[in-house]
Amino acid sequence: MMLLRKDTNLQIMGFTAAILAWIFCSVSMGLPQWRVWYFQELVDSKPSMALVGLWRTCIYHYNNYSSNVRVCHRYTYHDSFVPLSIRVAQHLVLVSSFFGMAGTISNIIALWKLYTERVQKNTTYNSFFFPGILNILASSFVLFALLYNYLCIMRNEDISFPPFFHIPSFPYTQKAGSALAVATLAAFFFVLSGTIFISFTFHPPRHWSSF
Repeated sequence: MMLLRKDTNLQIMGFTAAILAWIFCSVSMGLPQWRVWYFQELVDSKPSMALVGLWRTCIYHYNNYSSNVRVCHRYTYHDSFVPLSIRVAQHLVLVSSFFGMAGTISNIIALWKLYTERVQKNTTYNSFFFPGILNILASSFVLFALLYNYLCIMRNEDISFPPFFHIPSFPYTQKAGSALAVATLAAFFFVLSGTIFISFTFHPPRHWSSF
């Protein structure tokens, strides 16, 4: 049973990485810090900051008491001002989250079969291959969303926000936010778990060798 125990321990590591990847992916999707905009207030020309996320934008305004006032605006699929880069990232990260969930469920089933020794001694099918593929696909989607977002930041691309957002279309500068670091961790753990799952080789317990 020693070989079987080593197999399950390795797959538990992959399962843990997959869970972390799915958590980081889901968290990054809800964070507004995908892009950090710096601009001047339209009325009194005071410096302000906006956090542009996949589903909402949060603006920090300075009031007369030198403190920040945060106002957040959510947007949906029906808002026409949302640029293509954010639309693409919305779909990619959302699909990655679903892939991660499906991979986790199929991995639980594969682990249950391995722990209960329901894998036949002459089997050649890797039951962890499917969740591995799902996690690698999720990693590639998250990476593409990250690269697309970085490209938009480097180009300092504009966004035509509605007038009631009180944000100019062009910031005087913008940078990557902390949500990109969380999404990067998600992509790393997705590809790590996927690699572990795909490279799995089943070693039957020694008592099977007598049959």
